[in-house]
Amino acid sequence: MDYKLWINGEWTDSDGGGPMSIENPATGETIAEVPDATRGDVDRAVKAAADAFYDGRWSKKTPSERSLAIWRLADLLEARMAEFARLESENTGKPYEFASLGADLPFAVDNLRFFAAAARDTHGSHAGEYMHGFTSIFRREPVGPVGQIAPWNYPLMMGVWKIGPALAAGCTVVLKPAPTTPLTTLLLAELTAEAGIPAGVVNVITGGNDTGQALVEHPDLRMVSLTGSTRTGKQVMRTAADTLKRVHLELGGKAPLIIFDDADVAEFAAKATLGATFNTGQDCTAATRVYVEQSRYKDVEEAVVEAMRGVKYGDPFAGDTEMGPLISAVQRERVQGFVERAKAGGATIVTGGGVPAGFDDGYYFEPTVISGADQKSEIIQSEVFGPVLTITPFKDEAEAVRLGNDVLYGLAAAVFTKDIGRAMRISVALEFGTIWVNDHIPLTSETPHGGFKQSGFGKDLSAEAVGDYQITKHVMVATG
Repeated sequence: MDYKLWINGEWTDSDGGGPMSIENPATGETIAEVPDATRGDVDRAVKAAADAFYDGRWSKKTPSERSLAIWRLADLLEARMAEFARLESENTGKPYEFASLGADLPFAVDNLRFFAAAARDTHGSHAGEYMHGFTSIFRREPVGPVGQIAPWNYPLMMGVWKIGPALAAGCTVVLKPAPTTPLTTLLLAELTAEAGIPAGVVNVITGGNDTGQALVEHPDLRMVSLTGSTRTGKQVMRTAADTLKRVHLELGGKAPLIIFDDADVAEFAAKATLGATFNTGQDCTAATRVYVEQSRYKDVEEAVVEAMRGVKYGDPFAGDTEMGPLISAVQRERVQGFVERAKAGGATIVTGGGVPAGFDDGYYFEPTVISGADQKSEIIQSEVFGPVLTITPFKDEAEAVRLGNDVLYGLAAAVFTKDIGRAMRISVALEFGTIWVNDHIPLTSETPHGGFKQSGFGKDLSAEAVGDYQITKHVMVATG
């Protein structure tokens, strides 16, 4: 496929942006080239989205009309699921059967169907009399044309998490996928036209940081939504302040898994390992910090190490592969740097810690367990974004909560215990947007996903996500 920009319902060349090479991280080979969109390209895409919003071709459609179009998009994606999954695995290194075809694609289809239904939800719109002689009407209206920036770890799914609630709310969008993983998002753009979504409603532009900066700066966008690093989120907030855009941020995470002495150790080890290695740990909700009640520390460490050593990694298209490579050479160097600095700081690499033997091609990294790291050290405090777990003991419930909360992030956490009262106390005390009890990482379309503290604000998934793309208008009518 000759990849171009998707603007105003058609493929279009960049007005001068050079090509960007796209790699297969399992082999390091170039598999495609895409345009590096210029400010002129961004202007064209924003104009298309603004025109499509203000002339009402999408914003004035009835909720049922929007719903049917989004549902058709889900059907089209489902019909080509294997094709999308293969392209996603080639572009990201995800295991094809385990992650792309088995998890990401079915969930993306379900997400679209949820947002198709949510388009018809009138929650938040009502009328009432709050002053004699007046009727107040509360309308939920789309915020306007929006800019969206998706990450590289879940390209297609995050693209759906962006456009799904925006379209359900009646907004039009300019979506920029990550520069390393744009291929399935571009393919999805073409499906929007086939689904009957009007030209200009969904625009997809490819590019790097300069393209993203131009999108966030653009005065004709009313909102910007970013899924990315906390550092990038801060820059987006600073830039968006100049035009007072609404900002929606889903940023970094550093999820603690707290295990008490009554929990099933073998079950915990399996779930912690899946949480740490799914998508090669490149997940803002990934299991990263294990805190173990002191009396079970040795048992838990041994079980987790055994489980991590048993993870099958390799060719994304081998049927038994559970973990693929990291996304790039740069990311592998970053993860390796974290591990080496932890070791230099006195921590112990219990298993893993480097490039696996025999994996000279691609960007593979061993599932890694680190013990003895200081709570204030980089490996505990900072997001690694790789298959790396730290293990730390705690004395009591109060210390477990203190250690769990003792990071800048607040996206996701988990507590493992058979004591439901304790589980509830810990869940209330932990400062994270999602708390799992006796599990880690499951999500559903109906439940909100978003962070506290420096993990950002705003929600993906659920009806709350649609609400983030709407604004309340008060109409007050004198009745006599």
